[in-house]
Amino acid sequence: MKIDVDNLSSTQRKIRVELPGDAVDKEFVRAYENLGRHAKIKGFRPGKVPRSVLEGIYGDEVKGQVLSRLVERSLGEAIKERGLKVISEPEVDADTLEEGRAFAFSALVEVKPDVDAKDYIGVELNAVKLSVSDEQVENALGRLRDAHAQLVPVEDRDIVERGDFVTIDFSGTIDGQPMPGGKTENYSVEVGGGGVLPEFENALVGLKKDEEATMTVPYPQDYFKREFAGKSALFSVTVKEIKKKVLPPLDDEFAKDHGASASLEELKNKIRSQLEVELGEFRKEALKEQLMERLVEKHSFDLPESLIDRQVRYLIERQQRNAAGGEQPSLDDLRKELRPHAERQVKATLLLEKIADNEKVDVPDADVQKRIEDAARGAGQQASAVRQYYGRPEARESLKSQMILDRTIEFLLDRAVTKEVEPTVDAPEKKR
Repeated sequence: MKIDVDNLSSTQRKIRVELPGDAVDKEFVRAYENLGRHAKIKGFRPGKVPRSVLEGIYGDEVKGQVLSRLVERSLGEAIKERGLKVISEPEVDADTLEEGRAFAFSALVEVKPDVDAKDYIGVELNAVKLSVSDEQVENALGRLRDAHAQLVPVEDRDIVERGDFVTIDFSGTIDGQPMPGGKTENYSVEVGGGGVLPEFENALVGLKKDEEATMTVPYPQDYFKREFAGKSALFSVTVKEIKKKVLPPLDDEFAKDHGASASLEELKNKIRSQLEVELGEFRKEALKEQLMERLVEKHSFDLPESLIDRQVRYLIERQQRNAAGGEQPSLDDLRKELRPHAERQVKATLLLEKIADNEKVDVPDADVQKRIEDAARGAGQQASAVRQYYGRPEARESLKSQMILDRTIEFLLDRAVTKEVEPTVDAPEKKR
């Protein structure tokens, strides 16, 4: 077998393979012998069908199979022999295949670029000084209190006010025609809570309980449902129930019942400690992001298009899964928008892989298994499905690769030079 490899670019290789005629003949013989053992042709016993008969019936099919096997086997051997890190499906251009004659083909493939990772030890990072304020503790305590509020019927009035929780029946029309999905019973709305269209919530203020009322609600020009955008809907509404939120008193009893604490002061200390843990995690994630930005900026190398395309597809699928309805950009617009992010992520991954290789970063199989078991325990009733998924070699290898990248980032962070700096603006409170 003769192999030639042309370097078309830092990420593209053209592999040319030529096989001698005897290698081609052997593959044809093997194919017809295998076919003869299984072919069922009237007038012939199994295994006794002459090759000439098989050629007449299956000749084109066998030739296609032989070509595929010759290309697949010899290309794999060529890639292994030349130590190529192929990351794309090959684009094959094959010569005509004939028995008794040499056969040649070429394959265009993408390979991982040679990355010269350097100056990654001692990267200078700025860590913003952050601390948990009393206001953040009080806000978190307020959210805990709000989570244990009770909704009680309003007894002293029957008119809806902002802040009420109302149960309504309603039906709507636009241009005199019923709205799709515009009729609902026992629908709950927090008036002013932002859970539905603000114009709808505002129109509920002032309605009287148990009386049917009509209200006109204008839809914004940019409303995500185009058939409603810029139009006004006429709603017939009946308020069936008005409730208000009653917050429990903030005292030691609240701390015992809802905070597993002996006193309100102890609960506040617990909340502060938890916020400090979350702040530490936030700070660490910010340092990781900064570290990768610094490394990506100081390294320059070509990126394989196949990896970029693959990452763009992943980002598009993730964005579409997370989209909460509404009009979505076209795929072409999404590709243009997400391509820079995909390029950065591909570049960062290739850098980390090279650094992991340089520094011999590895993850023992026992650590991989522990991660799988942790995921299985966290999945509850789906534990068996998690174990089955990671029972596949490719899934387990993908997990191990990701763990190596994570461990490489930790390796770099441990050796970075981190300087504390004052915040330039108030740090946003981390949402719980």
